[in-house]
Amino acid sequence: MKKTKVVSITDIERDATLLEEAGEIIRHGGIVVFPTETVYGIGANGLDAAACRSIYEAKGRPSDNPLILTVPDQDAVASVAATISPTAQKLLDTFWPGPLTIIFPRKDCVPDAATGGLDTVALRCPDHAIATAFLKACAVPVAAPSANLSGRPSPTTAEEVYHDMNGRVDMIIDGGPCHIGVESTIVECGPDGGVTILRPGGVTEELLHQVVGHVDVDHSLITGKGVPKAPGMKYRHYAPTAPMTVYVGTVGHVRQAMQKAYDELTKEGKIVGFLVSREVSESFPKDRMYIFGSHNDKPSLASQLYTGLLFFDSVHVDYILAEGTDEEGLGMAIMNRMKKAAGGHVIMV
Repeated sequence: MKKTKVVSITDIERDATLLEEAGEIIRHGGIVVFPTETVYGIGANGLDAAACRSIYEAKGRPSDNPLILTVPDQDAVASVAATISPTAQKLLDTFWPGPLTIIFPRKDCVPDAATGGLDTVALRCPDHAIATAFLKACAVPVAAPSANLSGRPSPTTAEEVYHDMNGRVDMIIDGGPCHIGVESTIVECGPDGGVTILRPGGVTEELLHQVVGHVDVDHSLITGKGVPKAPGMKYRHYAPTAPMTVYVGTVGHVRQAMQKAYDELTKEGKIVGFLVSREVSESFPKDRMYIFGSHNDKPSLASQLYTGLLFFDSVHVDYILAEGTDEEGLGMAIMNRMKKAAGGHVIMV
């Protein structure tokens, strides 16, 4: 077991020594958890096969699940990407830094341990001042999936990271809560100048349409069948410990459906938790409830989703009744995570 050091960074210049220490840990094969605008990432040297394998070990993650490499700026792409297509360059110019991960053909310097054995590499440049300063201090691309145990909800605060990662990593950088709350969008560029969304996230399909003419969605996201191509999408993910059903519809219809389910579950002696909007919350007991925003406020729902899922690990419940949203805009990313958290148990009402 590692002795995990937790450091709080609020001023990059004042805390430069701590960032240099974190960078040195990465260069020497260690593991550092750091904040981004989406979720906290668990970082290791992306060019060091042993360091990449240590991420899989810390997370309990299957080694055929690729890692995302994070870089501080566009200039770093050429060090690991064999080619940069015109479409990829458009995306870089428009969305970096930001919550967009782009798949590139990889150079030989990127080890199989970082790519799950694929001949491509996933790259992202976070839009977060502390993350940028940390990545510059590392001076190598940093492999950085979400800093949770595999299959668990991703952390958006350092406290949530500590729960899963204390004793598994060398350092946790506390940079405050992440403001987007769901992971980056992952895209693959096609030969026709279009892109395919492999994982929905902070950059929506609508935003991508403004930059590239043709946007597809990976078939496995639509059908729930087949093998996903994106990092973090191959296995059950984002799951709380209790089983969950997600209801999608108007406030009135969701309340009605949840009331019926609640009555049936309580008759069976089950303790029920609620992950709902402010509007739906008015109908149910508040003692085991997490309100994660307003019904139509998708940025708020996204930013609080994982904290809400993790809430039910701190209060005992036998079952979770959750409220979903439509799949327009950021709703595609929210529902992708909620479907996985519920094992596909989603009811349209």
